Formats: sequence, structure tokens, C-alpha cells
Amino acid sequence: MKAIIIMGSTSDQNHADKITTVLDDFGVGHEVHAASAHKNPERVLEIIRSVKEEDSVVFVTIAGRSNALSGFVAANCNKPTLGCPPFKDKVDMSSNIHATLQMPSKTPVLTILDPGNCALAVYRILNLGSM
Repeated sequence: MKAIIIMGSTSDQNHADKITTVLDDFGVGHEVHAASAHKNPERVLEIIRSVKEEDSVVFVTIAGRSNALSGFVAANCNKPTLGCPPFKDKVDMSSNIHATLQMPSKTPVLTILDPGNCALAVYRILNLGSM
């Protein structure tokens, strides 16, 4: 039972830390990777394939701007994908939210803005069978 967090850039580490801190409080294991769907899609695919056979995995993607990462992950796996876009201010938030919400068909990405709520959603998804 774990979360696989993929950041589009190492500059998103602070945002990832906000998620992992809460995951630690819930006792949820996690891995954090930096890999861009635009710049190194093969690395993203390697991460996805590394957990293909595991049952209890939720992906969390942290990417802004054009956010190909969230859709790329969702399109290439059968695990839940949560997009938690980072933002610096309201203008940045607006563009990052829209990039995360507008996914192509058959690429379900659940968008959660607050890192703490994202961690709580991961916890709840991973514990569906035990409630």
C-alpha cells in the first residue's frame, strides 16, 4: 500500500513534501520521483511499470502549466491518478488548475488542490476495502 508521487520537476519538491508529511502521519508508504512527461517520458513509463503488478498503489502527479504528466500517467496505467498542481499565486493557480482538469478521454485524473486533502484522498482510496 503506497503512493507514487511523480513531480514534473525538482522545483516541485516543497509541494510534494506537504503531501508526504501527511502521508507519513497516516502511515502510508510513498516514493517520490522527478520525471517530466515532456522531457523524459520513458522515465515516467519506467516508474509506472515498476508497480504494475502491485495492487494497492495510487499515483499522485504534481505538475503545472501544460500538465501532460497527469494525463500521461492516467493513460498508461490502471491505478488511480490524483493531480495536485502546485501554484505560487492566484494567476498561476488558475492556469495550473485548468491544465489539470482538461484531460483527454479515457485519462481519468482526479484534481485536488490542497496537498493535505490529496494525502487524505490517497489514504481513503488505499483503505477502501478495509472500511
